[in-house]
Amino acid sequence: MKYTLSHATVSAMDMYLTLKTFHIISFTAWFAGLFYLPRLFVYHVEQPQATATLTIMERKLARYIMRPAAFATVFSGIGLLLAQPFLLHMGWIHLKLTLIAILLAYHATLEYYHRHLAKGTNRKSGRFFRFYNEVPTLILIVVVTLAVFKPF
Repeated sequence: MKYTLSHATVSAMDMYLTLKTFHIISFTAWFAGLFYLPRLFVYHVEQPQATATLTIMERKLARYIMRPAAFATVFSGIGLLLAQPFLLHMGWIHLKLTLIAILLAYHATLEYYHRHLAKGTNRKSGRFFRFYNEVPTLILIVVVTLAVFKPF
């Protein structure tokens, strides 16, 4: 199927690949924030003299990079599923979607911790945030492996 846009003709495959490209870019930006924000929390807890600066950095990272990238990732992912609904009949996509739901919950916990750090009511240690920072890495490894190998 071909679509005409002004003077250019775009195939359905071109549109799909454009959406997939957008999805990859958006989840890359999202993961960059998921990796970096907990690291900022470590510095926030361990370097109280830098609290004001770190609070601003955390807020800007969460608000201007992570949230938009998370929304773009979810909506482009939904678009990809709508373009290829047969994927919903494969087992690996269900595990991937479950992991993405866990990742969204993890993101929400980062927002929660950020609010407590900004208010000065945080009770978590730098060590906690160091370990907590590993969660998105583990999920990324599994999600990418599922998407590439489609094992079941």
